[in-house]
Amino acid sequence: MRIIICGAGRVGKGIAERLAAENHDITLVDSNQRLVDQVSTDLEVRGVAGHAPYPDVLKAAGAEECEMIIAVTYEDEINMVICQVAHSLFSVPTKIARIRGKEYLDGRWKDLFARSAIPIDMTISPEREVANAVLQRLKTPGAIMSASFAKGRVELLAIDIEKDNPLIDVPVDQVAGLFPDLSARIIGIGRTGRINAPRSNDKLNLGDRIYIAVLDTHASRLNAILNQQEGKTSQVIIVGAGRVGLQVAERLLQEKSYRVRVIEADAAKADEASERLRNAIVIHGDGLNPEIIEEARSGKGDFLVSITDDDRTNLLVCNLAKRAGVDRTLALVNDPHLAPLQKDMKIDSVIDPRALTVSQVLLRLRRGRIIALRTLGNGEAEVVEGITQETSTLIGQSLDYDDLPDGITAAAILRGDEVLFPGPGVKVKSDDRLILLFERGMVKKVERYFRVTLEYFQ
Repeated sequence: MRIIICGAGRVGKGIAERLAAENHDITLVDSNQRLVDQVSTDLEVRGVAGHAPYPDVLKAAGAEECEMIIAVTYEDEINMVICQVAHSLFSVPTKIARIRGKEYLDGRWKDLFARSAIPIDMTISPEREVANAVLQRLKTPGAIMSASFAKGRVELLAIDIEKDNPLIDVPVDQVAGLFPDLSARIIGIGRTGRINAPRSNDKLNLGDRIYIAVLDTHASRLNAILNQQEGKTSQVIIVGAGRVGLQVAERLLQEKSYRVRVIEADAAKADEASERLRNAIVIHGDGLNPEIIEEARSGKGDFLVSITDDDRTNLLVCNLAKRAGVDRTLALVNDPHLAPLQKDMKIDSVIDPRALTVSQVLLRLRRGRIIALRTLGNGEAEVVEGITQETSTLIGQSLDYDDLPDGITAAAILRGDEVLFPGPGVKVKSDDRLILLFERGMVKKVERYFRVTLEYFQ
């Protein structure tokens, strides 16, 4: 597919990197010539320097022939104009825009982004996705990462296999027998920089990162079985009162079950946070100062989230917080090369906003009735939820570890209001909501599972 990406910042580069890896024809547009040269060289994609809303710039980027435009500059209004020009002058079929201002995303104005108004087919908001991810992580405290599928009935958790974990040396197909009352299933194994869909006799090793699907009501029990501490979180400390930090704080305060304290080094931002967050305590100070962290703490149950604009600062703040006795920490890390430092620095988990954004874009690109998607690692695997069609080759098939092609593992089925995990007697039916993990390179195969075949119309 021919795709134009407007904006060569961290989000734009992250999207370009992933889409180029899938062999899409990518053109990157940015007003900064140096940035365009750097990204186009690093990723081997075409680059055009210029102001993206200008018709001549979009034409030079190939807008007349492109099938999708993704506007992810730093300005919402510029992204809107890009999509309007792409629609009005070049009839670009699919237009995606990054919209950061929550005022535009208010449900009262749901008709704003429509073909009869501002023609944007899909809005992406990294800030909103980060806020959602932080809340999700608070609800699944023992996990490295987490995501919800099947209308929230199935949780996808990533958990590191550490010393004394009862699953060490256990083949994955024997886990259900060890814990027969636990509705859970291992669907991915992260090892040596790769994420693999397991086969029945694959054993788990010390140091593996497992991706496990679990019934939402069984998540706490799973954490207990896998020796993951799960203390109740009563207070959240947020380091960084930028746009993301404020959204996270506001969402937490809406939950009414958390006490929120915000640390911000910039006086003006601290003042703004004090005005917007009436029910939070805002501390003007440096999160890298142990005394400031101690001032923000209340003791047991603290959860610290560092979401400044600097990845290194976020990692260091979380490391200092752990040394100070904070129960759990989470760092916002955009650079995938820095994320592996998490374990060495004793940080409980990291959130990559680029990965969250890429997941949204890929959901739009995937063919067939795929309704949810989450990328894992640095794109080594994906988890999708799709609706099976009458003509799907999966109809009537069992879903145990060795029933699907190498590189694909089934997680669960939502059939009506019932969640079914693969096992004896569980076979796929039409209109099932099926959750699958698949390795990079299996995209086309999985898409076919959720598409209507040509024979259906003959």
